[in-house]
Amino acid sequence: MADAPYLIALALLEQNGERAMPLQGKSLREPLAADADPGEVGHQQALELMLRVWQRSDQGALSRAGGDHSLLLVAVPIEALQDALPAMKARWLNTGDTKALLQDLKGQASGGIWSLKLEPRQPLAYERLY
Repeated sequence: MADAPYLIALALLEQNGERAMPLQGKSLREPLAADADPGEVGHQQALELMLRVWQRSDQGALSRAGGDHSLLLVAVPIEALQDALPAMKARWLNTGDTKALLQDLKGQASGGIWSLKLEPRQPLAYERLY
């Protein structure tokens, strides 16, 4: 189980002058293929995360804190959840350095990193970052 894959959806946002990084995740039965995207499971995780973000808007106005890379999906080994991810999250919350966060995530990603895009009158699409 050392390489158990886990898919994380994360949002980089600002609310009431403070950064926040809500997360949503799901264990995968097997690693994603090298040329694959997260597919339907990624859409489901993003939807659940966005519902939580939407509910959070009751506490104040929200804005994207990472530009086009404010909604990410990352495939990582489950160990990264306990070891590396909390430290990466804390660094980003303190610095807001999205470029450094993406580099940190790249070092942990086992299956890839994608941002989600939605163009007018087009379906939700993945953009592979790494």
